[in-house]
Amino acid sequence: MRIIVQEQPFDLGAEANAFAASRTDMGAVVTFTGVVRDDPSRPLRQMTIEHYPGMTERALEKIATEAQARWSLGDVLVIHRFGPMRPGEQIMMVATAARHRKDAFEAAEYLMDYLKSRAPFWKKELAADGESWVAAKDEDEDALTRW
Repeated sequence: MRIIVQEQPFDLGAEANAFAASRTDMGAVVTFTGVVRDDPSRPLRQMTIEHYPGMTERALEKIATEAQARWSLGDVLVIHRFGPMRPGEQIMMVATAARHRKDAFEAAEYLMDYLKSRAPFWKKELAADGESWVAAKDEDEDALTRW
């Protein structure tokens, strides 16, 4: 398991290739990448993500450990950025490796749902009309009920 919280951009292709190559005993690798999304109704100039160092990594490790306990996973990778980012930039990546695709897909979805709702990150958007903090969404909380 690797948990990385960093400010600098990451190379999605290199990370995915290294992750997949490290586990030749696994039959499935699933990756997901979150990207800063623009909103045509409120054009986004920048999103800034804040976190508490140490606390954030421990929370991500806990979520990843819970996924490993629920599914038969060979490995987990979570990369999450912080700091200012522009539309189109990568925010985060999750990768799961398992002997079978069902475990890899379900674990990746679980990680995404819990990272979205329980990871201690705070997002502030800067748009043409000013700054605002991104509020939690009911549908993100509702997604947790399936687990």
